[in-house]
Amino acid sequence: MLKIKQELLDGLATELESLSPGAGARAAFESPKVAAHGDFASTAAMQLAKPLKLNPRQLGETLRAALLAQPVYQRWVSDIDLAGPGFLNIRLKPEAKQQIVREVLAAGETFGVQPSNGQKLMVEFVSANPTGPLHVGHGRQAALGDAICSLYQTQGWQVHREFYYNDAGVQIGTLATSTQLRAKGFKPGDAQWPEAAYNGEYIQDIANDFLAKKTVKADDREFTASGDVNDLDGMRQFAVAYLRHEQDLDLQAFAVKFDHYYLESSLYTSGRVAATVQKLIDAGKTYEQDGALWLKSTDYGDDKDRVMRKSDGSFTYFVPDVAYHIAKWERGFSKVINIQGTDHHGTIARVRAGLQAAGVGIPPGYPDYVLHTMVRVVRGGEEVKISKRAGSYVTLRDLIEWTSKDAVRFFLLSRKPDTEYTFDVDLAVQKNNDNPVYYVQYAHARICSVLASWGGDVASLKDAGLDALDSAPAQALMLLLAKYPATLSDAARDFAPHDVTFYLRELAANYHSYYDAERILVDDESVKNARLALVAATAQVLHNGLAVLGVGAPQKM
Repeated sequence: MLKIKQELLDGLATELESLSPGAGARAAFESPKVAAHGDFASTAAMQLAKPLKLNPRQLGETLRAALLAQPVYQRWVSDIDLAGPGFLNIRLKPEAKQQIVREVLAAGETFGVQPSNGQKLMVEFVSANPTGPLHVGHGRQAALGDAICSLYQTQGWQVHREFYYNDAGVQIGTLATSTQLRAKGFKPGDAQWPEAAYNGEYIQDIANDFLAKKTVKADDREFTASGDVNDLDGMRQFAVAYLRHEQDLDLQAFAVKFDHYYLESSLYTSGRVAATVQKLIDAGKTYEQDGALWLKSTDYGDDKDRVMRKSDGSFTYFVPDVAYHIAKWERGFSKVINIQGTDHHGTIARVRAGLQAAGVGIPPGYPDYVLHTMVRVVRGGEEVKISKRAGSYVTLRDLIEWTSKDAVRFFLLSRKPDTEYTFDVDLAVQKNNDNPVYYVQYAHARICSVLASWGGDVASLKDAGLDALDSAPAQALMLLLAKYPATLSDAARDFAPHDVTFYLRELAANYHSYYDAERILVDDESVKNARLALVAATAQVLHNGLAVLGVGAPQKM
C-alpha cells in the first residue's frame, strides 16, 4: 500500500504540474478528519485556485476527472468525492489496502525503517554528575533520549549516544567531603555536618567501601581505594567511580547504553575552554567590564550580554558548554540534540550565541534542545518524595523495582516532554485496559496466542490470499498499519516519541475491535489465512513500535 500511495501521489503531482509548473512538488495526501469521508484527502485544488484565478470547486472537478482517467487511479481507487470548496476525498479499493499486509510481513522488523542517509547525529542525554543515584527526572530523560535515538536510527541516521559529566567541580568536592565525614564517623544532624553535604545513606556505603580498600569499576573508569581517611583526593576519585558504577546499574536496569562518556573537566585540561575564549576574543565578540569578561550575546538574540569569566578568574558554566559543542561539531556531528530539564532553558540562547560568535562555521540553531519537566510519583494515592537510599528523592531504580522497566519507559514517554507528568505506581502494575502499556502489550500477546493456537508457519502467511479482508474492521486496521512509517518519520522530526505511544494505543484498540468483530480461526482455509496474515502483520508493527520505545513485546501476559 505504501508503494501504491506513492504511485497515486506521483499521479497527482503529474496533474498539478500540468495545471501549474512547479506545483507538482507540493503534491501531498492528508488523512480525512472523518474516516467515512475516504482514505486520502487532497487540498490541492484550493491551494492552486487563487494563483490560477479559478473557482476552487471547478478546479477540483477538473482535477478529479483527470485523476480518475489515469490507469493507476483506475486500478487502485474506487472513487474520488468532491466536497466543500474543493476537497478531494479519495477512496481506495480493498485490494489496495490489502497490500500493506504483504509489505509488513515481507519487511518484518525493518518495516518503517529507511535506508542510511549517510549523516551522523549525536544525542546527549542523562549527563548526570556522579553525586547520587539517578532520580525519576533522569529516568524521563533516559527514556526520551534513548527513544529519540531509536527514532532517528529508523530514519537512516548514524546515531551516537553520549553522556557528559563533571568529575571535578564544586558538587564533586562536596561529595568527597561528605564521604570523608562519614568515614570519620559523622552523620547528618551532627554539629560537624555541613548544611550543603549529601545526606543519603549511599554516602555511608561509599565510605565503608573506601575504608575496606575496595575496587570499583564503571563503564568509563576504575579506582581502588587507599583506605586512608585523610586521602581526600583518593576519596573523591573513589566516590566518582562508585557512583558512576551505580549509575551504570540504573541504566542497565533501564536497558540504556551509551557510546561514549565525556568529561567536562577534560575541556579545561585539554585547553579547549581557553581556546574557545580566545576565539571569542579574537572575533571581537567580548569586552571587559567590572573586572569580568563579557560575551556580546545580545548580538545573537539573547536578552542581555553574559559574563564569561568572572572577576575571580573562574569561568561561568555556559563557557565549557560552548567549548563542548565546538568539539561536537569538530567530531563531525552535523546534527546534535540535547535532552535536558526545563531548568536549562536559560542556557540555550547564550550557548548558541557563543557558537555563532566563535566563527567556526556552526549554523544558527545548533544544537537542538528537547526540554522536559520533572515527574511526580504517586503511590497509594499519595505523592512519594523520598527514597530510603537517596534520602531526598525517588530514584529511577525504585520506580523500576516497584513496577517494571517496560512500564516506566512507556509511561514516561506517553506525554510531551515539556508537560507535567504524574507517574501513578498503582496504575503501572494493574493488568487491565486502564494501564496503557499493558493494553498495548496485551494486544501483541493476544495475537501470539491466536497464532500459537493455529500452529502453522507464520512465514507462510506472506503468500496468503487477502481477498477476504474486505470488511470495514479489517480495512480500518490495514489503513492504520500503513500509517506506521509516517508516524516514525514525523515523531523523529518533531522529537516526539509520545506520538509513537499514541499510535500504538490506537493500533491496539483497532486490533481489539477487529478481534471482537471477526473470528480468526474459522473453517474456511482462505478466510482463516487472510485473517491470520492481517493479525500477524499487526503483531509485527506492535513489536516494531514497542522496540523503538525500548519496551518489550511479550508473547504471553
